[in-house]
Amino acid sequence: MKINRPNYLSKLISLKGNGMIKVVTGMRRCGKSFLLYDLFATELLNQGVERECIVEVNFESYRDRELRDPDALYQYVQSRISDERIYYLLFDEVQMLKDFQDVLNGLLTMGNVDIYVTGSNARFLSKDIATEFRGRGFEVRMYPLSFSEFMSVYEGSKSAGLKEYMLYGGLPQIVSYQSEVQKSDYLKALFDETYIRDIQERYNIRKDDDLKELINILASGIGSLTNPNNLANTFRSVKKSSITYDTVSNYVDYLCDSFLIESASRYDIKGKKYIASPCKYYFMDLGLRNARLNFRQTEWTHLMENLVYNELRMRGLNVDVGSLPVVRRDDDGVQQRSTLEIDFVCNRGSKRYYVQSAYRLPTEEKVRQEEAPLLAVDDSFKKIVISGEEGPVLRSENGITTMSIYDFLLNPDSLEL
Repeated sequence: MKINRPNYLSKLISLKGNGMIKVVTGMRRCGKSFLLYDLFATELLNQGVERECIVEVNFESYRDRELRDPDALYQYVQSRISDERIYYLLFDEVQMLKDFQDVLNGLLTMGNVDIYVTGSNARFLSKDIATEFRGRGFEVRMYPLSFSEFMSVYEGSKSAGLKEYMLYGGLPQIVSYQSEVQKSDYLKALFDETYIRDIQERYNIRKDDDLKELINILASGIGSLTNPNNLANTFRSVKKSSITYDTVSNYVDYLCDSFLIESASRYDIKGKKYIASPCKYYFMDLGLRNARLNFRQTEWTHLMENLVYNELRMRGLNVDVGSLPVVRRDDDGVQQRSTLEIDFVCNRGSKRYYVQSAYRLPTEEKVRQEEAPLLAVDDSFKKIVISGEEGPVLRSENGITTMSIYDFLLNPDSLEL
């Protein structure tokens, strides 16, 4: 089943011929290889690029195993470049190429090559790109399927599709499985046999019990404020483990670098500064999160918050958790200090959006509760409440926009409604 990924394809097309190494990063099985070899290569052919000018190497395949040697690859590429035409080098799983940084930098000096590579999550970190490619690398961050992409191949109603998506996530392979057992088994095996194993091999972790337990704790607490110190205390008090703060902090970093989770920092809206700790962690694929907990903890409120966060990140927004200190007087005139929380403060360029995720808005009291933090923000940036219920897009007299989760997810311009 072919699933088009128009946003990522358009990014690669826009970067064509810019003289840099285009690096597609993201968690394993999110569709990087398909993007490169199927969608992008086909687009090149449609634009008139001749087949012999597209050089494809998959370093993970047995067929191309000899090309993992730098000298062998260099000779192979030179043998393919026979004239002054532009040649497009498409390399998959480039971390399996020995000294790949030096090799790619060397190939770039040929002049008539345009280089595109993919790298696996725990072995090819996005933070490596700036240093390893000496300022000549450009990252294209890829995520699992968005809900809109998922619905482009889902045969069913959008409400049924949303429940399926929130339960089993957006890894492309999921849409090919028919039964719940197949989907569940696939996600569980993928977590243990691919993601955790990648982290173990990269960081030489001999015993993975604490790593797995940490993943379970983070999965159980999506949308909750925490930090490595709190997590280490949980290990000591609940799990009776002697794990150190430094080990927990390292493990959290490994999970973030593997694109399995992302952290959202707290931002003091009034003070216009970041708060060092605590922060929130969100899973980049809800199916993997749910599989990790054997599909036992499916609190739709928390899952929807995670889903909204992922969609905002897929749209290229920088997303923080909003913190707003306020001072009020009680009935006796005594000042009371408290902190209001806004789920997401989203920034891109000069634009900012304040976003609240509310699975249900059954009463006026609940509506006021969700709107209160937004009304306390004293600026003119857009303020939005996303509801899990269907309904029209509404704008209150206070300037707050309320929209359904379906309008938000299925309309790429929904933040501008």
